[in-house]
Parts: sequence; structure tokens; C-alpha cells
Amino acid sequence: MKKPIIGISMGDPAGIGPEISARALVDETVNRVARLLVYGDARVIEKAVREGGLGLRVRAIDRADEARFTPGSIDVIDLNNADPAAFEAGKVQAACGKAAWDYIKTLVQAALRGEVDAINTAPINKESIQAAEVPYIGHTEMLAALTGARDPLTLFETLGLRVFFLSRHVSLRKSCELVTKERLLDYIERCHQALDQLGLGGELAVAGLNPHCGEHGLFGDEEIEEVMPAVAEAQKRGFRVSGPIGADSVFHQAKIGRYAAVLSLYHDQGHIATKTLDFERTISITLGLPFLRTSVDHGTAFDIAWQGKASAVSMVESLIVAARYSPAYKRTSPV
Repeated sequence: MKKPIIGISMGDPAGIGPEISARALVDETVNRVARLLVYGDARVIEKAVREGGLGLRVRAIDRADEARFTPGSIDVIDLNNADPAAFEAGKVQAACGKAAWDYIKTLVQAALRGEVDAINTAPINKESIQAAEVPYIGHTEMLAALTGARDPLTLFETLGLRVFFLSRHVSLRKSCELVTKERLLDYIERCHQALDQLGLGGELAVAGLNPHCGEHGLFGDEEIEEVMPAVAEAQKRGFRVSGPIGADSVFHQAKIGRYAAVLSLYHDQGHIATKTLDFERTISITLGLPFLRTSVDHGTAFDIAWQGKASAVSMVESLIVAARYSPAYKRTSPV
């Protein structure tokens, strides 16, 4: 079987994306399982290669079918839109936000044409994106708009622990309002579909919202009014799901194999669990798109950008995960 082609969007040129992308491209473990194609600016990648002492040749190309995937070289779909002499490392800049948006758009179009088997996204900066007047807050929203996907699922994976999120970038108050029977039922069904797409299957656990799941209504009734009815209805429909299970124990239970995944009820609940377990190896997977997308779990790290300090561990792991799951995902994707 041919190794899958993973397209990498370079991320914000002023951040650590180019550095960690270049270093991941020389990782032997990654190259054993995937063919890698960067979507970015060849001049920026050349700078990352040079300053990182990586000894690679950068090949600027226009089309995916020109890629050679030759050891010792990096194939870059060159958008030529981020002159290293024209931007300042580690700073919010509209031009860099616009460049990062261009990489994402171009890579998504390539994925929709079937030119890559999965996509991987290096970090973007939300302030730079907003300064560039891009009308989306983050990668997930961009990918949904570019593909027409409805409310894509986010899955975090690290060291065998998998966590879905009922809500993402909303306030804590708003996330509590989103804990409804209808939304939970929809997510339970889609989480099961996503596990099947990844070739995993298994039982899903739904985390509780309140401490100790509200202690039968003593401090919060969301579990009684919304979560328990949703789980009961899902079970009637044939889904393997349990809950609510206290958030202070459910993630450990999933980590030791009791559950295939956990449905976290708000952003930080699941982020804290996974990132505390292993921050660098927590990988973000976006499901419900016509293609698989993986990403690092961190941002542009402007404070250390272009200083040779950024770790590529998360980038390497995210590419390995993309290679692992993309064959099954491609076979089962309904889009």
C-alpha cells in the first residue's frame, strides 16, 4: 500500500509553524508512514531549514502532481506570499494572517480534488487572522465554511485517551446552555459515526457537567434534566453509550480502556484532561469533513518564534496520527 500523502498548511509565518513543519519533515518515523507536501511560502521554509541546520533542499512547485517526495528534500506548493524580509517574527500582523488563510484555502481545495489524503494544519494566530479581516475565528470554523460541513466534530487524542467536545470556543456560561438533550443526542450519534470512520468503534462515555454529576440535583440539575434523558434515548436507539459519569474519574476510565472515547461537555473540561496527561502529544482531529484533518494542540508561540526553541513533538505526532487514520477515514467518509 502506498503511504498516504499528508498536506501541511505552514501556519502563520511569524509563528513557530514553519520551524516545526520543517523539523517534522526530517523525522524518520513520520517519513516511514507518510508522504509530506507543504502548502506555504518556499522562502519561509528555506529560512526554517537554514536556521535549523536541517540540510534539506526546498523544491518550490506549483501543483501537487509535481511533488517527488525525495529523501533529503521538501516539496512546497509555493504561494510566494510571505517574504521573510517583510514580516517581523513573533508579532501580530495582518499580512501574516492573510498568508496563513491563503495556505488553508489552497490546501482544502487540493484535498477536495483528492490530491492529498489528509490535511495537517500548523498553528495560526487568531489576532492576526482577525487583523486580516478573515471572517472566521479558527481552523474548525474555516474548514466548515470551505467544505460546507455542518458543525464538524473535534476529537483530542493522547496516549490512548480520546475526547470529543460538545462545545468549543464559547463562554463557560454559553457552554452550559448548550448542554441540551437534543444537542447531546446529535453528538452521541455523530461521535459513534466518527469512531467508526476511524476504524475504532467501542463505547462512548458522557462526562458530567456539575461536580459529582450534581448529586441527584443537590447542586445542579442539568444531568437529571438533559444528560440522563439523552443517554437513555441514545441507548434505546442502539448506541453504546454510558453516562453521565463524573468528570473527575471518566477520563481516567477512558485512559485505561474502559471507554473508546469521552464526550466532554465544554472546552476546558476535556482540554485539561488531555493536556495534563501529555501536553505535547495531545493531537486535535477534526471529523465530519470530506477529508481527515489533524493538528498540533498549541498555538503560534510568538514568544519563542524563530528562536530555535520550539518543540516539534506535537507536529510529529499529529502527522503520524493523520497517516494512521486517513486510510480508514477515506474509505468511510460519506461526503
